[in-house]
Amino acid sequence: MSLRTMSFARVPGLWLISLAAFSSMASMRVCDPMLVVLAQEFQVSVGEASRVISAFAVAYGCLQLFYGPLGDRIGKLRVIHAAVLACAVFSAITAIASDFHLLVLARAAMGASAAGIIPLSMAWLGDQVSYEHRQETLARLMSATVTGMMAGQWFGGWAAESLGWRSAFIVLSCMFALACVLLFVRMGPQRRASPLQAQGSYWQQALSGLALLRVARVRWVLTVTALEGAMAFGTLAFVPSQLVQHFELSAALAGGLMALYGVGGLLYSQMARRWLGWFGERGLARLGSALVAVGLLLLAWGFHPVLAAVGCMAAGLGFYMLHNTLQTQATQMAPHARGSAVTLFACLLFFGQSGGVLLVAQTVDHGGLEWAYTACALGMLVLGTLIARQVKGKT
Repeated sequence: MSLRTMSFARVPGLWLISLAAFSSMASMRVCDPMLVVLAQEFQVSVGEASRVISAFAVAYGCLQLFYGPLGDRIGKLRVIHAAVLACAVFSAITAIASDFHLLVLARAAMGASAAGIIPLSMAWLGDQVSYEHRQETLARLMSATVTGMMAGQWFGGWAAESLGWRSAFIVLSCMFALACVLLFVRMGPQRRASPLQAQGSYWQQALSGLALLRVARVRWVLTVTALEGAMAFGTLAFVPSQLVQHFELSAALAGGLMALYGVGGLLYSQMARRWLGWFGERGLARLGSALVAVGLLLLAWGFHPVLAAVGCMAAGLGFYMLHNTLQTQATQMAPHARGSAVTLFACLLFFGQSGGVLLVAQTVDHGGLEWAYTACALGMLVLGTLIARQVKGKT
């Protein structure tokens, strides 16, 4: 049986890629429940403390323009391995940051390094798995990223209260180091023996990747992805702070409650085949955007932590329904330059996220977070309708 028809479980080495993806997503979300603690330690506002999140996201997005062509040229696995090693180093540096500006800079470096892991893993899967099995397979990889998100959010809050926030980054550094060693041992020979995968210089490959923007389908996917990142991910960063400040929960409890967002994602990823069978790609886009909208409204106007918990679960389930649909479109919008295409997709997602974080941060310190969530909920409903009209799949 060829790789083109393999199931997720039979793609060689994918569990190692999943370990790296788990660590990457954990590092991305670990600061969400720490904002109040960081604001107190470094004597800044919560809105200003959110720079540790937006700096990671901006760097993550910008470096996609570098990693995509590089992965297409020298091999995606080689780039993933180097990125994991860099994450181990910069996570350790983050743990010893002595002032707030150094902390933000270290987080930006971590984002720049982590940028070479998940998007290229998606592109690598796109090379291995045929389109008809790809959304289900990407959903399986999503299990690792969602679990990493949940672990990062919970452990970040717990560590900030129990062990000190720096301990979280020490643990992350060790995880990245383990993934780096395992990738080298298990995939190193294949990685080193792999020939150049694209013709021409790196810069020719990079220009070829940017030329994808001339394609209308590519522009459409990237545009809706940026909007999705701004409205869904941009609001996500402030949920733990809302739970701490509005409901007076502890950072650890807020991080644990926020993990229900990831539980919703896991519910989707583990049943992806059934969801696709029931609703199709278009139906998942509509239902997913509606669930995100409901979740945001409950988080904005709910008067009890139970409603916030339901909101987190609904938003997580809905987001991954919608996002997995867009992931699949991204892997197919330019098969001849899949690494560049998927990393452009990730670039716009995190540009959108960072822009959303910056905009929502303006409302946090002025008591307008509920209205920001409401506006994003309405925007998600419109976005889901537009996506459903354009996705190539059954209704």
